[in-house]
Amino acid sequence: MTTTEWITDIALLLVVFRQLREGRLDLKTFLIPLGIVAFVAHTYLDSVPTGGNDLILVGALVGAGAVLGIAGGVYTRVRSAGEHILIKAGAVSAILWVLGMGARMGFQLWTEHGGGADDVARFSIAHHITSDQAWVAAFVLMALTEVVTRLATIFIRSRMLTAGQPTPASNRVAVRP
Repeated sequence: MTTTEWITDIALLLVVFRQLREGRLDLKTFLIPLGIVAFVAHTYLDSVPTGGNDLILVGALVGAGAVLGIAGGVYTRVRSAGEHILIKAGAVSAILWVLGMGARMGFQLWTEHGGGADDVARFSIAHHITSDQAWVAAFVLMALTEVVTRLATIFIRSRMLTAGQPTPASNRVAVRP
């Protein structure tokens, strides 16, 4: 793994640990993880191979990313405090995040340094996965999907929380008869 890969993997893991302390839901909550995965996708996602069973592999890992992301968003506490929305990742959310991001990092370490390359090659041949790029695309899209679905779930939950709240007095428009 390159230094850049280590930095981006660790940064993605730290995103959720930052949320173990309750904090305000703001633009940074969305932009930091989206920026990291956008960088990763731009750097490593050259194409999405469509030969053989490549799309099945991609679909399976994207599906896993979606499940992990939605569950992580559901297990993130979202509450209103005055005019602010606060979020706090719970233990389940943190475990799911580390599981998803850590699985990708672990797979990469195993294939590059742990002797797993031959096993992956045999699996790929047996299951008609056409190239290494299929694995790269699948894991990058899994990470992207996990981040986007987690953030979307948190966003939807925050909007549902504020939907029933009255508008603060400072923002109301006075209507006179």
